[in-house]
Amino acid sequence: MDFKQSDYSKPEEKGKSFLWRFYRYQKERFPILGHGLLVASFSFSAIAYSRICRGAAGFVPWSTYGLGVFITVSFFLLVRIFDEFKDAEDDASYRKELPVPRGLVSLKELLILGVIVVLAQFAVILIFFPKLLVIWLVVLLYLCLMGKEFFIPKWLKKHQFWYVTSHMFIIPLIDILASGLDWALENAIPSLGLGLFFLVSYFNGMVLEIGRKIRMPDNEQVGVLTYSSMLGLKKALFLWLGILTITLVCSLGAVYFVGYGMIAYFLFGGIFIVCSIPAWLSLNKITEKRAKMMEYTSALWTILMYLSLGAIPMIQQLLP
Repeated sequence: MDFKQSDYSKPEEKGKSFLWRFYRYQKERFPILGHGLLVASFSFSAIAYSRICRGAAGFVPWSTYGLGVFITVSFFLLVRIFDEFKDAEDDASYRKELPVPRGLVSLKELLILGVIVVLAQFAVILIFFPKLLVIWLVVLLYLCLMGKEFFIPKWLKKHQFWYVTSHMFIIPLIDILASGLDWALENAIPSLGLGLFFLVSYFNGMVLEIGRKIRMPDNEQVGVLTYSSMLGLKKALFLWLGILTITLVCSLGAVYFVGYGMIAYFLFGGIFIVCSIPAWLSLNKITEKRAKMMEYTSALWTILMYLSLGAIPMIQQLLP
């Protein structure tokens, strides 16, 4: 499934090697450094929170963590690649400036890259973490179902609520895989508290998804689905604030489960207040800067949630 190259092709991109073109592609569609840092904190926190819940001392071996980061980052890269196939027709019609429709990379090249990534993941799992093989297969199967839109693409396109909620399950599934680097490898029973952490992951994904798709009216594009265009700006902002609030409640539940103390409640409350400010300001008057701040705030909220729940408490334990 390839589409005719659009008039948005850039002369300087022609004839370049795949590595050069992939570097340009990832800068636009999957910044490996930025996403890598986010996913690394995501993985660290999942493992750390699992160990804290179980009362296990210390952290997993750093080699285990490093290989785990490779698996989780590459899974999110696969999500990006699957989205390129899933959205290819709309992108070719309405977003011709994107890398695939303008001819920077082809779907065939991304397919080959995706196969290489899956084979690399399989090799790492089989050699180093065979106990995680079943979980890895479940995550991969769910990703494939997402790529096929669960075989009901037209229905999902008309029912965006179910589209978003069904696709967002990939995040806690990857979280289960990451946390398994603790409990599964040590043949331990996963703590019930991890369920709260997985809920935080799920709703963090919703916060990111909605936050990056709220725009001021002048910046809406034909054929580009945003929550502000579907629901109206105010409803989209209140939806984002509502999901943010649900995530806060789940986070506080996770805090209570491990007994972090009152300081943690004040910390999470403070983060919530600060991160909600752009939304409240946008309710009064939306600007391009405030719409962009919604996207940045969503990412900031997500990182701070993961760091506060797992990473920072674990680092405090590891420091002498």
